[in-house]
Amino acid sequence: MSAKGSNRALVIAAVMASMAMIAIEATIVATAMPQIAAELGDINLYSWTFSSFLLAQTATTIIFGRLADIYGRKPVLLVGIAIFLVGTIFAGFAQSMHMLIAFRLLQGLGAGAIQPVAMTVVADLYPLHERGKVQGYLASVWAVSAVVGPLAGSIIVDAVSWSWVFWVNIPVGILAAAGFIVFLREDFQSRDEKVDVMGAVLFSIAVGALMIGLTNIEQASATYIITAGAVFLAALGLFIWQEIRTTHPMLSLDLWLRRPIASSNMVTFIAGMAMMGLTTFLPIYIQTVLNRSALVAGLALSAMLLGWPAAATFAARSFHKIGIRPLMITGSVFVPLGCSLFLSLTPASSPLVAAAGSLIVGVGMGLTSISALMLIQASAGRTERGSATASNIFSRNLGSTLGASLFGAVLNYGLLHSTGGSSVTAGQLQDLLNRSTEIASAVAPIRAALQDSLHLTFGAMVLIACLTVVAGVFVPSLRPAPEGGASVEPGQ
Repeated sequence: MSAKGSNRALVIAAVMASMAMIAIEATIVATAMPQIAAELGDINLYSWTFSSFLLAQTATTIIFGRLADIYGRKPVLLVGIAIFLVGTIFAGFAQSMHMLIAFRLLQGLGAGAIQPVAMTVVADLYPLHERGKVQGYLASVWAVSAVVGPLAGSIIVDAVSWSWVFWVNIPVGILAAAGFIVFLREDFQSRDEKVDVMGAVLFSIAVGALMIGLTNIEQASATYIITAGAVFLAALGLFIWQEIRTTHPMLSLDLWLRRPIASSNMVTFIAGMAMMGLTTFLPIYIQTVLNRSALVAGLALSAMLLGWPAAATFAARSFHKIGIRPLMITGSVFVPLGCSLFLSLTPASSPLVAAAGSLIVGVGMGLTSISALMLIQASAGRTERGSATASNIFSRNLGSTLGASLFGAVLNYGLLHSTGGSSVTAGQLQDLLNRSTEIASAVAPIRAALQDSLHLTFGAMVLIACLTVVAGVFVPSLRPAPEGGASVEPGQ
């Protein structure tokens, strides 16, 4: 496979446009969802508008990565963009929460193809030593989207119909597709290889059951969770059996078990858990315990989005001098270091302390994410690169989902066993966030309970984050190879 003849600059512009669709989708929709839910009703389904997207994306990322290795990057990318745009168009016309969830799931399917395959195209176009600047561009897309998305979402819901929070992505998607059609040239011969449809179906069922169980573990009944767990274990067992017996498996166990890929994905998985704890619970601490506005909470959290692209750009440009393994280990140290600052927070603390912790975690995430991606792509041949890249995205998504469930459970345990002996209800927490409770004597016990509970959650984050250092130690070294490439050192 080769991308010779492609206009690299314009292809990268198309890659950035396609990545921007996914990046801004999360932030712009999150801003508009309260108004959308108020209009459509069924507020109890609110979280599923986000969960359906993540579930579909996570369950199909590996599948589309594999298809890109079999049929080429371009057709899979175009199919992914088409699916995403169809879901986007109909999401804007949704007349109920059930319809919106279904179309968000369709968007997730498209995202499952776009994100891993677009990143694989970058690896096809640029040798490892030239990817630094490009990876910096891609990292900046996520940072800009994090800032622009909420602002655009608030303007749209105030000025026009909420449908436009979805429809603004349509011209971006069309431009991205046109860029790939016109400028991406692939010298690719489809492999005479039967697609492992049964493996893909079983994998999707297994991941879907796991994600549903994790997403609803706090609210669902024991029977619901046990059923989801049983479906997951059964589908996983059948999937492994199918992959062992088939000639062309959907998921190559040999690829996933290679030390560079396995260790990098483990770092990504654990770091994704810690990051989700930060993005979910730090804003709550700032708004409730520190009694600051949502804007202040958002600015403190956005410090992570400054550190991430800056560190990612540094890592991508300097790995050939410093080495990927030292960068990975350094990043894995920064993650628990930043999380540990949250343990020092008190009701009298400045939000700047929280922002400093976010910034440090962002630096750690930037170093580890880019180092992991480059090591994984360098450890896989061209015919495996799509699957290898997809495995890294899958690991982060799964880690984020597990992190949200785990830390949510820790917080709930803390709220139910607060120091004062009286539990904090969801209604009290909602009133505090909405500033509905202003009487000092009523607010003080709630804030005290949240202080204890969130500190317990931050402590769990630090413990999980420390595991990134342990996983980073197992990452092998990378040495320069002829023609600017790279290879894992022998015996690694």
